[in-house]
Amino acid sequence: MPFPHFNPVLVQIGPLAIRWYALAYVAGILLGWRYAVALVKSARLWRGTAAVADERQVDDLVLWVALGIVGGGRIGSILFYNTSVIWTDPLEILKAWHGGMSFHGGMIGVIIALYFFSRANKIDLLRLGDLTAPCVPIGLFFGRLANFINGELWGRPTSVPWGIIFPHAGPEPRHPSQLYEAGLEGIVLFSILRWATHGAKLLPRRGMITGLFLLFYGLARISLENVREPDRDMPHFPLGLTMGMMLSAPMVVAGIALILYARRPAAVAPPAPVMDGEAEAEIAAPPLDQPGR
Repeated sequence: MPFPHFNPVLVQIGPLAIRWYALAYVAGILLGWRYAVALVKSARLWRGTAAVADERQVDDLVLWVALGIVGGGRIGSILFYNTSVIWTDPLEILKAWHGGMSFHGGMIGVIIALYFFSRANKIDLLRLGDLTAPCVPIGLFFGRLANFINGELWGRPTSVPWGIIFPHAGPEPRHPSQLYEAGLEGIVLFSILRWATHGAKLLPRRGMITGLFLLFYGLARISLENVREPDRDMPHFPLGLTMGMMLSAPMVVAGIALILYARRPAAVAPPAPVMDGEAEAEIAAPPLDQPGR
């Protein structure tokens, strides 16, 4: 199947080019922001505990997260996949418009941003992560679609009927691994976290949503690395491992650890304070420390 002819530039106005890839970041951040606002405004999701932040704080958080995504993503891309640039052309690190972003680098950047934001606003870091994690698959979905439009990060050669001949990737049909990732890292992961926040209502358990995100993203990325073509100029790692696998394995371990921690009664967030003159609302959901819930 030939690759559809996509122009990576949506609009060109003189020297200004608006690219699909940039729009993917903008869409992911804006929609993630509105989703986070919806989460903090829905009192029933917090089951008698106070929401980790208010709407104004979420508005402020967006800028911190955006800086973490872009800065961490760019630095991570250099450190993990193109280290030689540090010695041959260090100014290239600053040229983010040349392309090259790493999810794992962006995640580290966001974690750093959340840490400093939580310190500045005296917010529980784990609970802030639980608010941010459900929003991440939105950006991942748009980002992987943009990778497909750009004809980059293609998959390994394949004989499946939906294999695509990507430009600059040789004559062999390849897995459209970008679309696989959009489905697993975007739609499926969003659905799992949506169930956790709205179905099981696990937001009061500190670290649970973050743990689920780390676990299932890590598993999805490790599995998809088997059909994704390793980045060029990367060394051959033992046992068929790829850089993506090695960076994702610690996420799985950390996710399991956070889930086990969040299951403890001590991990449940304290109840929301009752304002003077207001009656305490009765919570219809069963107590969080009942077994099997």
